[in-house]
Amino acid sequence: MKKHIITKNISSLIILFSFILFLVLFIYFSPSSLESALLLILFVLFNSIVLFFLKQERRKELEEIKNVIKKIRLNEFQDSGEIFLSDSLKELETEIKAMFSRSQLDIQNLKKLEQVRTEFLGNVSQELRTPIFSIQGYLETLLDGALNDSNVNHNFLQKAHRHTINLNTLLNDLIDISMIESGNMKMSFRYFNISQFLKTLVSELSPEAEKKGLSLIPNFPSSDLELYGDKQRLKQVLVNLILNAIKYTEDGSVEVGFTETIEFGIIFVRDTGIGISDSDLPRIFERFYRVDKDRSREQGGTGLGLAIAKHIIEAHSSKIEVKSTPGRGSEFFFRLKK
Repeated sequence: MKKHIITKNISSLIILFSFILFLVLFIYFSPSSLESALLLILFVLFNSIVLFFLKQERRKELEEIKNVIKKIRLNEFQDSGEIFLSDSLKELETEIKAMFSRSQLDIQNLKKLEQVRTEFLGNVSQELRTPIFSIQGYLETLLDGALNDSNVNHNFLQKAHRHTINLNTLLNDLIDISMIESGNMKMSFRYFNISQFLKTLVSELSPEAEKKGLSLIPNFPSSDLELYGDKQRLKQVLVNLILNAIKYTEDGSVEVGFTETIEFGIIFVRDTGIGISDSDLPRIFERFYRVDKDRSREQGGTGLGLAIAKHIIEAHSSKIEVKSTPGRGSEFFFRLKK
């Protein structure tokens, strides 16, 4: 580009110089009409030649740019390093390379989004198919004669009903994850008493623990500590964490509590369950990922709970963290501002 500017300036100077020379010759030598006409013709011819070469140079540069753009349009470049222009167009080359790199990055992101969308639709189809086919199977069996069999009819109806509950839970989770990822989830942030909040949760979920012979232990002092957050969404997070802890714990207990630092309250759910392996830990917050797929489906898990919980806590400018030892239990915790 600098060379282009220099060439343009030199050409302008040549034209200016030839014009000044023409004036000097015309004034100093006082040529006759014929000589004046010849000088004028020479002046015009000389400048025409200069302009012709300038035009050829510009045409060559435009053709070069056109060819590069055409190759980009036809996807003939795999990398920006393959794009080259002449020395006079180096600044333009840099801009085209930057534009090409950005477009390639956008294309890669679109491909990733398409892959995620395809995987998501596949997972949703699989999750919907399981309860629908189960309900269909139980109802067909009942219609085929089992409805009048008192030994199985009530059991089949209970199982079909349980699968409708699972299906409803899945649909609600799908709505939640859709709202969260589209940015349409409304949050209502307020200060609330954390002790009273956790006490109510423990009271509501204790029967679920008792069904498995477990203790749901409140591990926090009576306190006036108030934390800042959306109570309803935080309840959704903690219900998921507590029910998961109960689901994956066969013996022992589940603890729910909080500790306090200068700036934060740290809320935790701790269990003595089967734990999570190191290979599973990085993926447990992915949509539809299950550590124990068979058990999770059997007990009504959708595979979306932790993904939703992760997004909700991130909306509180925080992060869910987990510590786990296989065979000894897990602890999930997150921070909320005072």
